[in-house]
Amino acid sequence: MLFPTTLVGSYPQPDWLIDRKKLAGRFPPRVRATELWRIPEPFLTEAQDDATVLAIRAQEEAGLDIITDGEIRRESYSNRFATALEGVDIDNPGTALDRSGHPNPVPRIASRIRRRHPVEVEDLKFLRAHTSRMVKITLPGPFTMSQQAQNDWYKGSNGEEDAALDYASAVNAEIRDLFSAGADIVQIDEPYMQARPEKARQYGLRALNRALEGITGTTAVHICFGYAAVIHVRPSGYSFLPELSGCACGQVSIETAQSGLDCSVLTSLPGKKIILGVIDLADMKIESPETVASRIRRALPYVKAEDVIVAPDCGMKYLPREVAFGKMKAMVEGAKIMRAEFGRR
Repeated sequence: MLFPTTLVGSYPQPDWLIDRKKLAGRFPPRVRATELWRIPEPFLTEAQDDATVLAIRAQEEAGLDIITDGEIRRESYSNRFATALEGVDIDNPGTALDRSGHPNPVPRIASRIRRRHPVEVEDLKFLRAHTSRMVKITLPGPFTMSQQAQNDWYKGSNGEEDAALDYASAVNAEIRDLFSAGADIVQIDEPYMQARPEKARQYGLRALNRALEGITGTTAVHICFGYAAVIHVRPSGYSFLPELSGCACGQVSIETAQSGLDCSVLTSLPGKKIILGVIDLADMKIESPETVASRIRRALPYVKAEDVIVAPDCGMKYLPREVAFGKMKAMVEGAKIMRAEFGRR
């Protein structure tokens, strides 16, 4: 099928589950932020399951082709996995600058990073059990996690790179288990490659490829300018994107709607399928299907239609639920317009 549709990852959590006002009033958590949940601990898992089913059903009702769990169980896209690893002192967090330039509490690396056990496999199994459509699950990338941590253990001139490579080994083990559990697509989120391109060129791509080493399932990498609700100013182009032609993933997820990206940059990613961001998450107005179709058309001089997957710019976590649902439906209808156009050729 041409122009299949999917989310980047997250879908808005219900306000009865998480305090959305508190969530929106702070930077995305890097350490655990259990105070955000409205449901007491004995009942939280059941409530998160119920909310995940709602997110799955919303995606199905809107007509999406590839379904995620909406990241409903997460306080942020990265902290659930990053704080579950061995070597991280979660009781005595550190501090690091967020991509906005503000200090934020982060995991503190106190010994070697290892994966003790699967972290998201049960989430994937739950998703797989509740939809018959293709499923995708997301993981934070090794480079991004290394930038969202205070490194108190890896020493020497290559300390940061060594940390990123150990994060990569943990991600690699998780990816293998996710595919074994039934994932159709596993996506690695690497927004800090855009935020810190110099370090990404030094060792970020090497870490990403280490995370993908020996993986035979369909993999994607998402790179963006940050949540629209948090990072309000968009550059006109990526500072790190053509470099991803050298990564082992099959799909690259980018944003084009809010930034008005010059899509000619897509010619630098030959052989990759493009998860094309066509939904502006800074604008609460729901796009018309024709607006979505026009944003898809902008990419087609530079990437084959069969290589385009249609998605929002980034995660929908911070949107009002009714706006997110409306934007999903518009995205699906815009993709239908484009399929009809190509069917007439």
